[in-house]
Amino acid sequence: MSVTSIVGGWTSWNKLRGNDDDDWVDRLSHIYTVVLLIIFALFTGGGQYAGDPIQCWCPAHFTGSYVAYTKSYCWIKNTYYLPMQDTIHPNNDTHHQNELTYYQWIPLILLFMAFLFKFPSFIWRMLAGYSGINMGKLVEMAGSTQVADQKKRNQTVEHICLYLDRWLEANRQYHYNIIVRMRQRASKFLFLCNKREGTFLTGLYLLIKALYVVNVICHFFLLNAFLGGFFEMWGFEAINSLANEAVTKESRRFPRVTLCDFKIRQLQNIQDYTVQCVLPINLFNEKIFTFLWFWFVLVAVVTCASFLMWFWRTIFRRNRVTIVKKYLKINDNFQAGDKKLCKRFADQYLRDDGIFLLRIIERNTNDILMTDLVSKMWEIYRNKPMIRKELEGGEPNGDTYA
Repeated sequence: MSVTSIVGGWTSWNKLRGNDDDDWVDRLSHIYTVVLLIIFALFTGGGQYAGDPIQCWCPAHFTGSYVAYTKSYCWIKNTYYLPMQDTIHPNNDTHHQNELTYYQWIPLILLFMAFLFKFPSFIWRMLAGYSGINMGKLVEMAGSTQVADQKKRNQTVEHICLYLDRWLEANRQYHYNIIVRMRQRASKFLFLCNKREGTFLTGLYLLIKALYVVNVICHFFLLNAFLGGFFEMWGFEAINSLANEAVTKESRRFPRVTLCDFKIRQLQNIQDYTVQCVLPINLFNEKIFTFLWFWFVLVAVVTCASFLMWFWRTIFRRNRVTIVKKYLKINDNFQAGDKKLCKRFADQYLRDDGIFLLRIIERNTNDILMTDLVSKMWEIYRNKPMIRKELEGGEPNGDTYA
């Protein structure tokens, strides 16, 4: 394997993986699920287009061209399942209720599902840039400190904190009018996605989290419609089959032996034929969709729990102070008399977006780095002229970072 192919594969993986500006639950959807679906699509597509996806038992008088025509026709036209003990009635079309309409399109539907799982990540990457901060670069810089020497580490931490401070200061209200004041009052009761109010990134991320939840739940309905109305309970049926040791029995959901009806015109005569066909690919399709059912259930549960956790941490403001106190106490930077100042530091200086960035860095680094970052941000805040004047005994400014 050449160096070029290795580097090319690595860059492709990095493009798929994206930046570390979300948490592991998001990556469970837009990275690992996408990779699984692409692998399954390549596997099933290779079996269809590189192999022989269907074999049909033709009448004895069929020649080679007749056999090839029968196989091609039955693959393009949908086959149907009928148990061996049932009788075929030529003038009765009720057996076509078990028509299989999905097996030709499985590679395409798997690729389409991979795109749907990646789509929320595209939206997040595209809109998050409007916040004015490069979160991916920020997290990358924070992660690099874990293997750097102490001097380089301290410099990087200081650069990150100064960068965050400038970003926080730049995204404040620079004028006040009746609309701004009404919006500030409304934000106390309704969560608004506004850059000047410090809620843009947080509100956008909650929206993307909700999109991940809707996406994985809708996949059950999507596959239910695609596979003919059985996918929502497929996992329970698979467990029941294992419990009853019925694995080797013919599956009515993914049958390997099916029937195909077609007509052949011979001059003025039209001959009706029904042939029995084998779909070897369904042996793998059954296992693939059984695995996907359990995987989607896992992803749905974890994604819903993650959304509720982020929603709870965002809506209740006391959670902002909690994360700040946690890391300040580790370095003994929090004193008993700092409670009110710490609350203002979290609610009026960092605000929702500042706390959100700290949580994203926390998800992708470690507590040691987070302690240094929060302590440095606390130091920058306390050294601001208005805050320093207040701490030295001046009159408290009620509008400071309000």
